[in-house]
Amino acid sequence: MTAIIVDDENKARRVLRSLLEEIYPSIEILAEANNLLTAIAEIKAHQPDIVFLDIEMPKYSGLEILNFFEHEPVNFQIIFTTAYNQYAIEAFDANAVDYVLKPINEDKLKIAIHKAAKNIEINDINNRLGKLESLYNKLSISKIALEVPRGVLFVALDDIIMLEADGSYTKVYLKDGKDQLISKNLKYFSDQLEHKIIFYKPHRSYIINLKYLSKLEKKDNYYIVLENKKTIPIARDKKDEFLQIIQTIF
Repeated sequence: MTAIIVDDENKARRVLRSLLEEIYPSIEILAEANNLLTAIAEIKAHQPDIVFLDIEMPKYSGLEILNFFEHEPVNFQIIFTTAYNQYAIEAFDANAVDYVLKPINEDKLKIAIHKAAKNIEINDINNRLGKLESLYNKLSISKIALEVPRGVLFVALDDIIMLEADGSYTKVYLKDGKDQLISKNLKYFSDQLEHKIIFYKPHRSYIINLKYLSKLEKKDNYYIVLENKKTIPIARDKKDEFLQIIQTIF
């Protein structure tokens, strides 16, 4: 994650930076600012994930930040830092993910950052789902080359139902009921298809074409049944993402 620290007090910025470096070294501090106008410029230039924002500053309060993004998306999480508890309600009205009272408590800071990280993860999934929703009904006319023993087959992506790992080979199942064993591993095809939004990898051994979903089954785990009657397991770490996908496109 990346962040910008905004506070008119140099000491407060140093203290927060030190805390972050100690408890969250993975957060990269992209810039600091001592007033809101400078902060706005830094935010637009660096596009951080999180903005640690003081409330009481000269000229403009940190609570006024959204006034400078009226016609632009707010793609960052706001964590307000303040010495005054009475700003709590106003902070959340300004779409803050959390606020932390000064002097900053390490545990409170960890909680705030955890909330921000969860929001960032959700936003990433929603952005991908938005792209999927807008592109789902567009028929792909592109083809893929499949190297078979007697040459090369050029197959329309729309004709591929699924791909299955078979050791260092990949079995490609086609709409006409045939399958082809290709001497390339699944990662080779995963790399080729990663920008084709209609293909999804629910499990490390499978890539499926979402156009051919037939059923979702729940036994001890979740399984996808495709139109060719193949049953595909959904990896546990992919379950929530896949459920969001089907809620979005169906």
